[in-house]
Amino acid sequence: MDITYQAEENLQAEEFKALLIKSTLGERRPIDDIERIEKMCRNAGLIVTARADGQLVGVARSVTDWVYCTYLSDLAVDEAFQHRGIGKKLIAETKRLTPQATLILLAAPAAVGYYPKIGMTNHEHCYLLRDVNDLK
Repeated sequence: MDITYQAEENLQAEEFKALLIKSTLGERRPIDDIERIEKMCRNAGLIVTARADGQLVGVARSVTDWVYCTYLSDLAVDEAFQHRGIGKKLIAETKRLTPQATLILLAAPAAVGYYPKIGMTNHEHCYLLRDVNDLK
């Protein structure tokens, strides 16, 4: 089965939501809020997809300025298509389309061991702020 990779500007929220669920990334994404999912698709700077016979089987959704940094926010591959190099190819395509930018991502707990295996470097200085009221 041939997998095609391409940048897509109009990924539909329902299709993205279905893939999030099939990839288990849906456990950590707002899949019950379709308006938020729609905005995630519409406001991403770059979405690279993997399709098998037209079926969405992988997505790399990024926020980018194209020249300095690309934050790969969502890397999702349908569980039925995992272990075929699709995630690695989605990362490579994202980097190819933003060659000057450093690609940054936060690993899902189950994927922490994956990224070093494909050549990505761990960076220990990452900080999160989920609520402005948490600032001291």
